[in-house]
Amino acid sequence: MDKLTVVLLFGGRSSEHSISCATAGGVLGAIDRSRFDVIPVGITRDGAYVLEADDPTRFALDPAHLPEVVDNGTRVAWPTSASSRELTVTDAAGTRSLGDVDVVFPILHGRFGEDGTIQGLLELVGLPYVGNGVLASSLGMDKHFTKTVLEGAGIPVAPWVTVTRAGLASDPELWDRRMHSLGLPVFVKPARAGSSVGVSKVDDWAKLHDALDVAFAEDGTVLVESGVVGREIECAVLEGRDGTPQVSVAGEIVMTGREFYDFEAKYLDAPGVELVCPADLGDGELFELQRIARRAFEAIGGQGLARVDVFLTGEGYVVNEINTMPGFTPISMFPTCWLNSGLSYPELITELIEVGHATGAR
Repeated sequence: MDKLTVVLLFGGRSSEHSISCATAGGVLGAIDRSRFDVIPVGITRDGAYVLEADDPTRFALDPAHLPEVVDNGTRVAWPTSASSRELTVTDAAGTRSLGDVDVVFPILHGRFGEDGTIQGLLELVGLPYVGNGVLASSLGMDKHFTKTVLEGAGIPVAPWVTVTRAGLASDPELWDRRMHSLGLPVFVKPARAGSSVGVSKVDDWAKLHDALDVAFAEDGTVLVESGVVGREIECAVLEGRDGTPQVSVAGEIVMTGREFYDFEAKYLDAPGVELVCPADLGDGELFELQRIARRAFEAIGGQGLARVDVFLTGEGYVVNEINTMPGFTPISMFPTCWLNSGLSYPELITELIEVGHATGAR
């Protein structure tokens, strides 16, 4: 069997740059080298495409020194037209070919990568890629439009108010009334950020505007969302070879000493959170969760993969968000759910790449 050449694309301009690098380290260490040749392409925080070393140890997630793509002076260029799949790199020695690419695996989190922008670039140059397309990526990145689409599809979501910096400045009393109508507690979130970056829990209205400032530092549009009391449950979705979404067993986030599942708990091993997989759900509860996850994936036009996060309340499930490029380190919830469903981390990587390659140029 001929090996596929895969561009592993990571880093990027978003505040989740280091998490993308950590994901790259996990994939580089686990990808099946008998099936795939890898070209690691990093994106610096300034947006330069550089040829990176094929060394997973360089991107280990160390709380004292978060990994990042450093500008090494190289510049990777995409194909010059959709009739070519050749990548080139320019360095101090000149320009040389990196060969033809079969598929791109964009493991980018946050804006300028997970939001449909890189997907649009890849479609313009005609390269197949792993994961969601332009529409699903942009919908999944924007919490306001995700909730709007899910609500329109009849899927329960938490009540929310979307506010812009300009709107708040023009009529603060109006927006304060709208936000206060949600009741306490509320969560304040940037519309287009992930990994809990910029998210605050507010249980005192006196703290609301400080929380808004934190969120506005990430995005000019912010959601204020009613707090939901319930178990935090997550499950993983894969697009099957026939296009039918497959849903994993569920995992649960159990708070043992933190107010919510924040960035430090997700990635820096901060105490106060326990991840349980598989979650303790009855057969009926798991069936309903998988039905809702599949329906949510279809509602945004999902392709490739997603993680669907929900709350299990006394009245049923409430969808919190859909993540179209979830955290993908070996200990992240997405691969853990698939591991407990019978698919190992290397097998999961192979499945995603092969489905993306089979999909072809979009």
